[in-house]
Amino acid sequence: MDKDTLSSSILIKKDEDRKRTFKDRKRTNILKSTEQSAIGWLVSRMPAFVSPNMLTGLGMFGSLLVLVGFLLAAHLHVSYLLIGVTGLAINWLGDSLDGRIAYYRNIPRKWYGFSLDIIMDWISTILMGLGFLVYIKGDFEIVAFLFVAFYGWAMIISQLRYKITDKYTIDSGIFGPTEVRLIICGLLITEIFFAGSIDWLAMIMCFALFIINLIDTQDLLALGNQRDLEEKAANKGNK
Repeated sequence: MDKDTLSSSILIKKDEDRKRTFKDRKRTNILKSTEQSAIGWLVSRMPAFVSPNMLTGLGMFGSLLVLVGFLLAAHLHVSYLLIGVTGLAINWLGDSLDGRIAYYRNIPRKWYGFSLDIIMDWISTILMGLGFLVYIKGDFEIVAFLFVAFYGWAMIISQLRYKITDKYTIDSGIFGPTEVRLIICGLLITEIFFAGSIDWLAMIMCFALFIINLIDTQDLLALGNQRDLEEKAANKGNK
């Protein structure tokens, strides 16, 4: 086999691997290309003994680290928020790779994985919100509640969109979980250098989530209405 043929075969295999790895969901986030390249590189090099469930557990461990970082920062020193930054990176690693590695290895359990992923994401959100609630002081405590509530609202929208369209997406336009993690990391690092800034920055983030959710809810209802019209038309055609 000559070099050109070999190179072509390698490129074809890589493209097939990429399509198989990401075939179950549509991504629209701004970091889509970079993120998928990184995930593709990681899943192809992950040791065989590392299972999807192990990676799910790793993601949950990352969420616990975020909680621990908030607790230590609240009672010892603000620099412990860096543990939370590390935890978010670990959470991304586990949460992003658990399902992708299953599809890469051709061993997906679609509905099991879907159910487990949603439950673990919700528990992770609660843990992070709890840590923030412990760290934040005074009147801004409600911001922790609002973050959990609005993120949960976004999760519900994604599930309903899946039900209506049969297409699963975890993003809201150009923003997805990865972008949210990066923003939270930015908030934690800023708080280390400018104590108290996280109160106002988190409030701005919650306001942005609220606006995004309102827009997504409007789009969701439009999709639901469109499907209703299509099903009514189909039912009339069958009579």
